[in-house]
Amino acid sequence: MTIDADTFRSVLGRYASGITVITTLDDEGRDVGMTVSAFCSVSLHPPMVQVCVDTVASMYPALQGCERFGVSILASEQEPLSRRFAAVDSMHRFEGLGYSRGESGVVLLDDALAHLECRLVAKHDAGDHTIFLGEVESASARDGRPMLYYRGGYAQLER
Repeated sequence: MTIDADTFRSVLGRYASGITVITTLDDEGRDVGMTVSAFCSVSLHPPMVQVCVDTVASMYPALQGCERFGVSILASEQEPLSRRFAAVDSMHRFEGLGYSRGESGVVLLDDALAHLECRLVAKHDAGDHTIFLGEVESASARDGRPMLYYRGGYAQLER
């Protein structure tokens, strides 16, 4: 049995996910980043996460060749950042933004709820995406509300 892409997208749209911005350096040492909602934890021992990226994404070649990547888990007030890093034009994503550099040199966005620095340990082809597995080398967090993606749009956590 197979389902069509519209049904699949509609059904999975009912699964709320957090929003992250993944960053790394390309082969020329330039910062690259993109918005990713297909992110989750994989293992506690060792601490590992996964990020799934479409093979046609502008950042895909940089991830394929990187050793380390950063993850900024966005807070509810960071919707403009999510939109900026999701835009097709990737040339000026970092201009005018507040960020720091992790120990590995990757960008970690200011005011994010949490940051992770990861060492890429495996890549697995999965349909039109690749699953990138990263072992977490450093992590930090602050209090706040997460930004969520639900049914094709941004949502807020109500508590």
